[in-house]
Amino acid sequence: METISMEFYTALMSIIFIDLVLAGDNALLIGMVAKNLPSKQQKKVIIIGTLAAIFMRIIFTLLAVKLLEIDGLLFIGGVLLVYIAIKLLVTEENTDIRVSKKSFWGAAWTIMLADFLMGIDNIIAVAGAAYGNMLLVIFGLLISIPIIVWGSTIVIRIIEKFPIFIYLGAGVLAWTASKMIIQDAYVQPYLTNPLPIILFQLLLIFIVIAIGFILRNRNKTHISTN
Repeated sequence: METISMEFYTALMSIIFIDLVLAGDNALLIGMVAKNLPSKQQKKVIIIGTLAAIFMRIIFTLLAVKLLEIDGLLFIGGVLLVYIAIKLLVTEENTDIRVSKKSFWGAAWTIMLADFLMGIDNIIAVAGAAYGNMLLVIFGLLISIPIIVWGSTIVIRIIEKFPIFIYLGAGVLAWTASKMIIQDAYVQPYLTNPLPIILFQLLLIFIVIAIGFILRNRNKTHISTN
């Protein structure tokens, strides 16, 4: 993939969009941790914790990119990404990480740990969307994570007000998953015609959004009746 190409910039926008959709809860937890500190330390711990989290995310995502080069793992990663796309539509992100740290370094460590544990889905999605391009991984994360941290409230409010963004996010994840699956070394020999490939990609997007829509509405009905 050339750096100056439509494919590169399309993949970059996909990575940024995936992070915006998936990582809102990470940013909220960072804010919750910072609130436990004196006001003078809050901004500093957010900056230090976020920079450390970005560094960790880049390292683990680059590792995931290399692992996806192993035959068969692209297929497994694609199937897992389908699950993540449906989960995005059906459930809210939860974490058991305690946010009661009141020391500066304790809070910074909590931010780093939280970002890693809550960001595993992001790592898989971004690694798949990068298609082996390390520069895409670094650019995408450097751009999107600061946006999430400092604009988390805006991002979450937009998603809550316009649920269509959740479905768009799930669609992007399903599209990324389909490309991972069809690019796997064990799958490619069975794909010789472009038309079945496109039909498979569109069908997978439709299935993910349809299942997510049905389960999401079922959950809402169940909550409203209790």
